[in-house]
Amino acid sequence: MTSSPRPPHVGGRPGPTGGTIALGGEPARGYLLDNARAEAGERFVWLAELFDGVTRGHFDRLGVRAGSRCWEVGAGGRSIPEALAAAVGPTGHVLATDIDPSWLEAGDGYEVRRHDVAADPPPEPGTFDLVHARLVLVHVPDRARALANMAAALRPGGWLLVEDADTALQPLACLDDSGPAQRRANRLRDAVRELLTRRGADLRYGRTLPRALREAGLVDVAAAGSFPVGGPACDRLEAATIRHVRGELLTAGLADDAEIDAHLAAIHAGELDLTLAPLISAWGRRPAEHPSALG
Repeated sequence: MTSSPRPPHVGGRPGPTGGTIALGGEPARGYLLDNARAEAGERFVWLAELFDGVTRGHFDRLGVRAGSRCWEVGAGGRSIPEALAAAVGPTGHVLATDIDPSWLEAGDGYEVRRHDVAADPPPEPGTFDLVHARLVLVHVPDRARALANMAAALRPGGWLLVEDADTALQPLACLDDSGPAQRRANRLRDAVRELLTRRGADLRYGRTLPRALREAGLVDVAAAGSFPVGGPACDRLEAATIRHVRGELLTAGLADDAEIDAHLAAIHAGELDLTLAPLISAWGRRPAEHPSALG
């Protein structure tokens, strides 16, 4: 499932206190790929195209059905909350939260709340059949606390599904490093990884998810990986990402305008077979007995 980004507000988007945040501005700290820019909406569309089928398959496997109660953490865009709302129907409940929920649409079959998964207590602890986060915890400095809060929201027998990239496991933008355009793409991917590291992202987090879920007290833990290679969605996601972080790349001296322009032109011309880091999906169940073990 995909969703279309809504048009940005003139001069910016609504800020948390009702003001505006300029589309070209970003704080020096915090999430590099935050929701403050128009490119975020483009990224949500192409991430949905690439990964929503994978995620929905896990929902089906874990028993999301009519009447289920689900919490979508760090929802970002609308596609996953909408998919969950369709699955649980009018007898279920879907809560979609984000530290910046401005791309979500309350009233589309799910509830929207502003929430910081690491800093705020879990909403309605002990009540959810499924808690899910995709491409969220890798960017959260206090990942252990965030994971504990998500686990605490589960009812006994409920499932936690966490999906995160492992950029260090596969760091290349072009697996076929065959020419100058491909090598430039890989240099820029390294530069983006450097920016993410400076913001506190753990580029090896995906591979640790099974252990992290067990350490959070979950049982029946398992995991799988997804690794898209090539195609229009990879191209468009790459272009949106590079435009999103262009200013940071230039400020940090990690790239120059000519290099970025040449890379975007190569993407537009279809010259590159771009890929992404593997998405590691891991799931575990809150024990039906002794739920206090999860705090």
